[in-house]
Amino acid sequence: MSSPDDVEALLVDFGHALRDAGLPIGTDDVLTFCAGVAELDVTDLMDVYWAGRASLVRRRDHVPLYNEVFQRFFFDNGVAGSEELKKTMRSSSNASATLEIPNTEEGLPGEVSPDEVKLGYVASVSEVYRYKAFADCTDDEIRQLRRLMSRMRVTPPKRRTHRMERSRKVATVDMRRMVREAMRALGEPRELTFKRRKEKLRPLVLILDVSGSMADYSRNLLQFAYSARRANAKVDVFCFGTRLTRVTRSLDRRNPDEAMRIAGEAVLDWDGGTRIGDSLREFTREARRSRLGRGAIVVICSDGLDRGEPQALAESMESLSRIAHRVIWVNPHKGDVVEYVPATLGMIVADPFIDEVHSGHNLASLERLADRLAKVG
Repeated sequence: MSSPDDVEALLVDFGHALRDAGLPIGTDDVLTFCAGVAELDVTDLMDVYWAGRASLVRRRDHVPLYNEVFQRFFFDNGVAGSEELKKTMRSSSNASATLEIPNTEEGLPGEVSPDEVKLGYVASVSEVYRYKAFADCTDDEIRQLRRLMSRMRVTPPKRRTHRMERSRKVATVDMRRMVREAMRALGEPRELTFKRRKEKLRPLVLILDVSGSMADYSRNLLQFAYSARRANAKVDVFCFGTRLTRVTRSLDRRNPDEAMRIAGEAVLDWDGGTRIGDSLREFTREARRSRLGRGAIVVICSDGLDRGEPQALAESMESLSRIAHRVIWVNPHKGDVVEYVPATLGMIVADPFIDEVHSGHNLASLERLADRLAKVG
């Protein structure tokens, strides 16, 4: 793990490299550059690139030279600086944001610049990672995928209420407002006014299986829950193995790694056994007391391998289906199968009470789940 002094030294060396190449850069510019990177993610080369582009480049015609030095400094071996830190930055760069450094000089139609060839390789790799199952990924690939998931934005589901609000679009005619306006104008109608039903955010509850059988997926699903929580304050997150643990507050951290660590420490039965029925029964009891989950979209992420009593699971799922607006089950073992047939006992017992079954075995399936959640409110 590189220290802050190593990072600062690397950024200063990059500033010296730009100065040696002919860019007019002063000490105050380098200090501004270091301060800007400190507020961003130093392991993301796109953050470093744009921080330097904003603070070290004053003229547009200097951008090509800046791009050339940036490419040579961070991607060519043998250049002064911490090679280990550079390697970490290259391997953990955000693959979803194409690392193509834009060039201000317009070339021929269809022409690809050397910068795009060298720095754009991560983008093509990102598509491979997006469709690769979490269980088949290496540790480096998992780290890169988690960086992508930390920036995923889950659009909160919405529901239509019985209250009305004014609408500028043609909808239902607001006769009450029109009568009031006409009375103020001594009986002369002014204009047509319309109204529509208000929309509110629908609660979203994520119940994640963190037992041993879900070891290849539980941490990534918790990362997905973190992104959902960051996008919507009405998201509650629970983890369960043999018991149910609420980790909603643990995910209220700006740093995703810190949030994952605190949530992991709160769950005492991580990578243990599985008792889905007992955990859901505990959730429904809490829901009756505090109205938690009532009218919500409840997403259960589990492979359905249950060591508890099937009768307990059936009763819990029946109670949950009465409380929730929709019950969605995410099973990583579903994969890309369209006509999925439940194979585990837990899934077979719960199937009559499930509205939809989705897969969460790779990043692409989680992205599809995020899109779907925005539409089921």
